[in-house]
Amino acid sequence: MNYILFDGPSRNALLPFTFTRPVADILIGIMTIRQKWEMRLGSTTTTLTEEYLSEKFPMVELEENVMINASFLPNDVLAEMVSNLEPNQAIFKGDEVIAFYTNDEQEEVDFDTYEIIEYTDDCLTVEYTWDIFSKNDAAIREDFECLTEDRKSQPIPKSVNVIAPENIFIEEGAKLEFVTLNASAGPIYIGKDSEIMEGSVIRGPFVLCENAVVKMASKVYGATTVGPYSRIGGEVNNSVLFGYSNKGHDGFLGNSVLGEWCNIGADSNNSNLKNNYEEVKLWSYETEGFAKTGLQFCGLMMGDHSKCGINTMFNTGTVVGVSANIFGSGFPRNFVPSFSWGGASGFTTYVTKKAFETARLVMSRRNVDFDEREAAILEHVFEESKKWRKE
Repeated sequence: MNYILFDGPSRNALLPFTFTRPVADILIGIMTIRQKWEMRLGSTTTTLTEEYLSEKFPMVELEENVMINASFLPNDVLAEMVSNLEPNQAIFKGDEVIAFYTNDEQEEVDFDTYEIIEYTDDCLTVEYTWDIFSKNDAAIREDFECLTEDRKSQPIPKSVNVIAPENIFIEEGAKLEFVTLNASAGPIYIGKDSEIMEGSVIRGPFVLCENAVVKMASKVYGATTVGPYSRIGGEVNNSVLFGYSNKGHDGFLGNSVLGEWCNIGADSNNSNLKNNYEEVKLWSYETEGFAKTGLQFCGLMMGDHSKCGINTMFNTGTVVGVSANIFGSGFPRNFVPSFSWGGASGFTTYVTKKAFETARLVMSRRNVDFDEREAAILEHVFEESKKWRKE
C-alpha cells in the first residue's frame, strides 16, 4: 500500500516550524512523526504539503493510496487500523479525519459516501507548537518502548552514576563517562555515536539522538529531546531541539522548542513562567494575535536558522520566526517575525543575501549543502512573512 502523510488543519497552528517542513517531519519523542508511522506501518511514506515545500518533500501517488493526517501520532492499534483500510473507508476521531483510502481517479473525496470507522481510544496529537514540548514526555515513552523492544542496550560504562538502569538504552558508538543518569522518572535513550561529556547530570525522560552532544557539566531535566547533530550545555528543562541546533553554553532553556540550524548564544536565558503565574499566551500565525496555551510554563518557540547573541533574554512565551538574528541588551518583544535583525531597541530586515550567506557557512560546517531547494523555501518564507515585519 502507498501511504501519504498530509498536513491537515493544524499546519498553520504549528508555524513557525511548518514554514520549512511538513507536519510529518516535526520531531517529538525520539523520532519524527514520519519515522513513527513508517516504523509502525513497515513502509515508506511521502507527503502532501504546501506547494513551495513539495520539491523537497514530494508526494508519490499510486493507483491506491492511504492518506494519513500527520497531526496524529501512531500507536499499535491505530497503525493496524490504518494498514487494514479498504476502498471507501475512513477513520475518524470525533469530527477529525485520521486516515482514508483513496485512488488516483478520485478528484474529490466525499466522506458522506465513505464507511466511517470511529477511533475511540486515546492517542497523541500535535496540533499546536507547545504540544511539541508539553507532550514530549508521553511521546518519549511510546517511542522508547517501540524502538527498544527485543533489543539489547550497549553496556552502561562503570564510571556512570546510574539510577534505574533498566530504563536506559544506549546505541552503538555512544560515549559517556563520569556522568549521572537518573531514569527513575522516565526512560533515557542515548543515540548512535552521540556523546555525554563528563560531569553532566541528566534526569529522564531524556533523548539524545544520533551524533548529538551534551557538553560538560550540563544539567538536564525531562522531558527533553536533543535532535540529531544538536548540542546542549548549561541548564535545559522539558525542551525539544530539532536537528543541527546548538545551545552549547551556560544559560537556561526551558519548556521550549528550537527548529533546525538554530544557535543560542552563551549565557542566554528564557523565562518559562510569568511573574504573576498566569496562563501563558503565544503569538498565533492563524489569528495574528496571541492565543491561550492553557499552560503556566511555556518558553521559547524558535524557527529554523534563527540565532541569538550572548546574554540574550527572552520573555515568557516568545515566538521567533525563521532566520531571525537577535542580539543586544533588554528583552526583545515576544513575537519576532522571520528575517528580523536586531533586538529590544528595534528590528530591521535581515535581507536574504546576508541570511543565505550565513546559512551556507553554518551548514557547510556540518557537511550539509545549502542548495537551491533550501534557498527557494526560505525565499518563500521571506515573502510570506513581510506583512509582520516593519520595513
